[in-house]
Amino acid sequence: MSRGFKLIFAVFLLLMILGICRASKVGVCYGRNADDLPTPDKVVQLIQMHNIKYVRIYDTNIQVLKAFANTGIELMIGIPNSDLLPFAQFQSNANTWLKNSVLPYYPATKITYITVGAELTEAPNSTSALVVPAMQNVLTALKRAGLHKRIKVSSTHSLGVLSRSFPPSAGAFNSSHAFFLKPMLEFLAENQSPFMIDLYPYYAYRDSSTNVSLDYALFEASSEVIDPNTGLLYTNMFDAQLDAINYALMALNFKTVNIMVTETGWPSKGSPKETAATPDNAQTYNTNLIRYVVNYTGTPAKPGGAVDVYVFSLFNENRKPGLASERNWGLFFPDQTSVYNLDFTGKGVVDMTGNTTGSNGTSWCIASSSASEADLQNALSWACGSGNVDCSAIQPSQPCFEPDNLASHASYAFNSYYQQNGATDIACSFGGVGVRTNKNPSYDNCLYATTGGKKAIASNATVASPTKSSSSSPQRSYQWTQHLLVVFPLFLLVPFEI
Repeated sequence: MSRGFKLIFAVFLLLMILGICRASKVGVCYGRNADDLPTPDKVVQLIQMHNIKYVRIYDTNIQVLKAFANTGIELMIGIPNSDLLPFAQFQSNANTWLKNSVLPYYPATKITYITVGAELTEAPNSTSALVVPAMQNVLTALKRAGLHKRIKVSSTHSLGVLSRSFPPSAGAFNSSHAFFLKPMLEFLAENQSPFMIDLYPYYAYRDSSTNVSLDYALFEASSEVIDPNTGLLYTNMFDAQLDAINYALMALNFKTVNIMVTETGWPSKGSPKETAATPDNAQTYNTNLIRYVVNYTGTPAKPGGAVDVYVFSLFNENRKPGLASERNWGLFFPDQTSVYNLDFTGKGVVDMTGNTTGSNGTSWCIASSSASEADLQNALSWACGSGNVDCSAIQPSQPCFEPDNLASHASYAFNSYYQQNGATDIACSFGGVGVRTNKNPSYDNCLYATTGGKKAIASNATVASPTKSSSSSPQRSYQWTQHLLVVFPLFLLVPFEI
């Protein structure tokens, strides 16, 4: 074996291991079944403000695709069930769709997944039978465009795809879905696409509260649930539901197909009988969920690896039918204010009621010295726009205009938003570019506000009174585990003799 070949093999092996050890990702679903949502460009500003890097939409709306251009945000797009027939009937329909609805916006808009149909087990069999032929035609269209390795094709499912989910080791696919499910799994395995599942512990608790504890559904359980077949211990329902899918896949010998959770969440409001649909429970579930994904170590049955999870949903959607909870899954109200505080870093503890201040009882929020200009500009634009901060004091000839640089202007705007929204840690995140300080950043005639105080700037600056509370929800930026390049044995990169 030549030295050159050995080196190539070693590098290939290292890259494979790095791929296996990639970090799990948290994304957000951007549903639009409402008549009061912000325009797509405003929504993208909000998403960028919170440093959200992964978004799922349910169609290929032109205005939405344009709004995400040149943002670097990875986008999952969808083909709805109502459109499956033409995609399944003729290859030319898939080709035309790709040409008109995807290629004009790619790669400026970073499309990475296409979902063909959604939750087909809830649809008539006549619709379910169309999904795999439609997926094949979409994949063929992507191959002709040379994009099949960059854009993956799959379809989403509800937990109804299983005939049994408890105990997890008994997880099995419903045989009535075999006519489309088996060829779909073969498609996913052949093309290295994920099995997409929508998991909702909320529904399991709501519909069986006598058998499922609320703490178990919220990742808060102090005791374990034992799988009697395997002896494995489960501390939360999310793990149990994931493993039910894992066992179902293993039973059909599709062990290599990865799972992606394309929807999960918790409603903040419901009908009178939906007593668990509260802001506190929604905050608890999503906070613990994000922490779970950020620190993901695998499930009891399948340790290690990674799982990507999309939180449902970005906004409350007032046109969704059904019980009140259906219209209250959002992280944000349509006016872009937060429904509840949410720590997207997965590292902190969310303050449910009080404010966090400095040791002397007062704190300010300023721009981080390590933030990039692009991130600062995005955050500044959001604060002075959708964040409802009065930024007149940083305009030319006003007392906080000098020094005329981005960091100084952003610091003033960040602090104004921070103070008028309760001076919480969340309100100073700005996607990771804001930092709290106990040192008063005021200078000359530019005086920074404090909570409960007035903005005592010079008299020629106009100051708006605080607006409705709008706590900010920072989002962790997910990257590959680059540190493995350092700690992984370096001898693999050195030519060696056998």
